[in-house]
Amino acid sequence: MAEVYYVGVDVGTASVRAALVTRAGLIKSTAEEPISIWEPQSDYYVQSSTEIWEKCCTVVKVGSQIRGIGFDATCSLVVLDQSFQPVPVCQDGDRQRNVVMWMDHRAEEQAARITNTGHRVLSRVGGVMSPEMQPPKLLWLKENLRESCWNKAGHFFDLPDFLSWKATGSLTRSLCTLLCKWTYCPPEGWDAGFWTSIGMEDILENNFSKIGSTTCSPGIPLGDGLTQEAAADLGLEPGTAVGASVIDAHAGGLGVMGADVKGFYLPCEDQPITSRMAMICGTSTCHMAISEQPLFVPGVWGPCLSAMVPGMWLNEGGQSATGRLVSPPSSYMQDFTEVPFTGVNIYSYLNSHLSSMANSRITVDLLASSLHVWPDFHGNRSPLADPTLKGMVIGLPLSQTLDDLALLYLATIQALALGTLHILEAMKEAGHDIRTLFLCGGLSKNALFVQIHANATGLPVVLPDQTEAVLLGAAILGACASQDYSTIQEAMKGMAKVGKVVQPDYELQSFYERKYKVFLRLFAHQREYQALMNQR
Repeated sequence: MAEVYYVGVDVGTASVRAALVTRAGLIKSTAEEPISIWEPQSDYYVQSSTEIWEKCCTVVKVGSQIRGIGFDATCSLVVLDQSFQPVPVCQDGDRQRNVVMWMDHRAEEQAARITNTGHRVLSRVGGVMSPEMQPPKLLWLKENLRESCWNKAGHFFDLPDFLSWKATGSLTRSLCTLLCKWTYCPPEGWDAGFWTSIGMEDILENNFSKIGSTTCSPGIPLGDGLTQEAAADLGLEPGTAVGASVIDAHAGGLGVMGADVKGFYLPCEDQPITSRMAMICGTSTCHMAISEQPLFVPGVWGPCLSAMVPGMWLNEGGQSATGRLVSPPSSYMQDFTEVPFTGVNIYSYLNSHLSSMANSRITVDLLASSLHVWPDFHGNRSPLADPTLKGMVIGLPLSQTLDDLALLYLATIQALALGTLHILEAMKEAGHDIRTLFLCGGLSKNALFVQIHANATGLPVVLPDQTEAVLLGAAILGACASQDYSTIQEAMKGMAKVGKVVQPDYELQSFYERKYKVFLRLFAHQREYQALMNQR
């Protein structure tokens, strides 16, 4: 019998990728193309939906025997007019720049005002509206670009839904996007009172047609599959099944969480999938946990029913800057005159240098015992849900040697791991019982990052057999849409595999307990400093 394939398409922050995946979850080939990011001013980040779709078409061209295709993307906001043409989202009026990116924080003031309403929909986003969600971005557009954008807009899409619309012509939105980023809540649906209370009653027109009046779970086949036009653009057959899309982090969750762990002696073996947490570690990090009953976690998004796994409630924690924080900018690197610019991967170089500094005398982790970082340089997404927080570093010397750079890198990774512990503790207090971490994404390829997360949390870490788990998760949507698998859960189990298990070093438990106490005090000090400076 001829092998059948599925295509997974992932639109990340800076690139579009596609993978050709077998029914057993083996990635046969991948392709990648960069996409543009414009930063017209501080905290404004925009993209072009036209360019994104063109790059999707470039990376997908893979040939025959394709049974289904699935898309995932960042939770960015796409604005189109009634004729589905791009509408500008910045003052410069460039129509091609019609996507407000997920990491765009221009709407912080609008988000704070929405939080202050205390509306009941906020209970499903941890009690605080983030500027990375869509309602504050929509409100900003209405208040600041009424003539050039708001009055011309006919359709507001989350980027994953834009891609599935381009592929199928279907305006059906995924529950993943609407539940997680738009305040939609089945079975009631949209809360008209919420939109009216924040001054956007015009969103209610025509049964909420501008933001979506029809929804479905991830992986459900959309329309009649690929349209003639989309099939020609992508190099696939018309009618090829297209699964309802998901946000990129959620695709990572699908690509790792369902793996069979028998024989790996993990604490989640013979336990329900609710004992697992997926961490999708890229430019930012998302912490995905599911439960059979709704659990409300302060500062953590959710619970959202069927947003990732149908029939299960999702809570999503996160850190807004991880990959961006661990990777020092070149201008900063130049201050460290000893660093050789030889083209070697900077992470591998620093990991190796830290090992030589430890020199078998002590564990690498202990090298940063007197250097501490609070990692919220782009605000805190979870569990404090405060976008105004800033980063802190305690213990910097006057020198700027290679050793100093390596130690700052180490302390930053430790701070991110302790931030994960902070999120885990909030989830545990609300009723989650997380016993194993499942990591994927770019940072999961960094051995030191993975080991420190195991050490700091005291939990084993599972790495996937297929390192591109986000692409695998997107392909799972296509496999489900093709009906080769009857459910998302069946496809997850059939296509996700364990690659490697990293156990924590329990001898470092007391070290990280002390480090965590310092970590929490850094936050307390920042609050104290803010209070002092706000005194009149």
